[in-house]
Amino acid sequence: MAAERFSASLRRGLVGCCSMATLRSRLPVLTWLPAYSLTWLKMDALAGLTVGLTVIPQSLAYAEVAGLPVQYGLYSSFMGCFVYCVFGTSKDITLGPTAIMSLLCFLYVRGDPVYAVVLTLLCGILQLTMALFRLGFLLDFISYPVIKGFTCAAAVTIGFGQVKNILGVKDVPQQFFLQVYYTFQKLPEARVGDVLLGVSCLLFLVMMTTMKSSLGCIEDNPSPVVKVSRGLVWTLATVRNALVVIAAACVAYSAEVSGHDFFTVTGRTAAGLPPFSAPPLSETTTNGTRVSFSGIVQDLGGGLAVIPLMGVLESIAIAKAFGSKNNYRINANQEIFAIGLTNILGSFVSAYPVTGSFGRTAVNSQTGVCTPAGGIVTGVLVLLSLAFLMPLFSFIPKASLAAVIICAVAPMIEFSVPPCIWRVRKLDLLPFSVTFLLSFWEVQYGIVGGVVVSGFMLLYLTARPELKVTDHGVLVMELGSGLHFPAVEHFSDVLRAHAVHVSPPRCVVLDCQHVSSIDYTAVNELRDVLKQFKLHGVALVFSGLKCSVLEVLSAADLPGFRHTGSVEAGLQILSANWHYD
Repeated sequence: MAAERFSASLRRGLVGCCSMATLRSRLPVLTWLPAYSLTWLKMDALAGLTVGLTVIPQSLAYAEVAGLPVQYGLYSSFMGCFVYCVFGTSKDITLGPTAIMSLLCFLYVRGDPVYAVVLTLLCGILQLTMALFRLGFLLDFISYPVIKGFTCAAAVTIGFGQVKNILGVKDVPQQFFLQVYYTFQKLPEARVGDVLLGVSCLLFLVMMTTMKSSLGCIEDNPSPVVKVSRGLVWTLATVRNALVVIAAACVAYSAEVSGHDFFTVTGRTAAGLPPFSAPPLSETTTNGTRVSFSGIVQDLGGGLAVIPLMGVLESIAIAKAFGSKNNYRINANQEIFAIGLTNILGSFVSAYPVTGSFGRTAVNSQTGVCTPAGGIVTGVLVLLSLAFLMPLFSFIPKASLAAVIICAVAPMIEFSVPPCIWRVRKLDLLPFSVTFLLSFWEVQYGIVGGVVVSGFMLLYLTARPELKVTDHGVLVMELGSGLHFPAVEHFSDVLRAHAVHVSPPRCVVLDCQHVSSIDYTAVNELRDVLKQFKLHGVALVFSGLKCSVLEVLSAADLPGFRHTGSVEAGLQILSANWHYD
């Protein structure tokens, strides 16, 4: 019989694993591919092309932030397009290099491509493990104030880090406070060409962004001329980064041909597609020292925790936001799986860690993408640029890339967040401030500090639940949340202070309608409390117990345990019989 039951259970499990519903949840492409239409193809192709023209200049710029040669930005931009098309659950999101991930990558790999590729592999493995073991709940311990504090600090760090490229100065340290000091110290060394070009690029980008944001303010039912004009402005504003980089490269090339060295350019870049090969697990430095895999892992240190978590957090937050906006739901664990697989496969083409990009996802959504297939067009466009355009990228001025980065991260500095937090709950400014300030010292310290402060605040609320005491002739004490061991001492002290340590002692109705769980420590303390009430000749009656809590208390066989369905019933019992039975 046991063998038959096991066989039947195994058969049901195999049927469940191989069902079409399970297959669709693991391969989300099967949910939209059978219904794919020509209309969808047109919209996806347009969105993919638009995102491609956005991702190419941004990737080159973000590679600069990561401290890597510019081609590594493009190496990191195409794998996610193809992988996410099959395994992703959001039609809008695009995976690739972002400002925050580039900053984090720089902090841990220090410009070493081998370290960056190994980091990508290990990030992917950790993220894939999180997905398989459904550990996405760990992200719930990073609160909104911590996230906002980190993104604001990261935006300031990244933005100010590009000022040196606008000025054309060199040998500026990367640590934020030293960077501020030396940037201002080296102002007399600024190159006029870089400053003029960088400021011009910034002004153009700001102007196009402002024009695009004002398009929604125009009247309904516009004339054909206005409609065409709006379309032209929207198109130019959407591909503004590509326009800036192309124009700046042309200017720099003209100066180079005429024999003038006005601008600081990216310089020589590796031509062609990256080779598809296993990621390097060791490195030989320029002085002949061999760094083993374990040595690389040791050097990466905290980055192996910070970067996978922040990558998943950023991507899922973006996917949820656009899912809510466009009326569809995402599968968080499937999203983590897609990101992890992208990073693992990306390490075979020399990519550094990627995540979802808010800016490019917004472009994707606004262009009217219908399915993740738009990513295929984007990926092909990136591959074509790697195959044929890499020699031209060597003429891109660093000042133009700096302008692209500054305009990309500027919206992340949300000045409205601190006043909003202050209005809603002043105490939440504490984790926000700790994260924001510590992130300028070391990013990982900011995140850890914010999580620790948020954790202590959460523990304090658990240890000091709200206790509301009212007098109806008989005391009524209302518990605001569950009763667990950190709160037991406080609960017991308040209860005894109001009922037992007064003259004369008072009976109490304990309103437990908000108590959904209770642990053994609390039950043990209630046993002592009931004994104290009996010794003082007064009664304690429980009311509004949920079934799960009543079951625990009944199983504990507490002496003198009495309960009612409501506070009113408890008051009637104690009013009719004041003394303990």
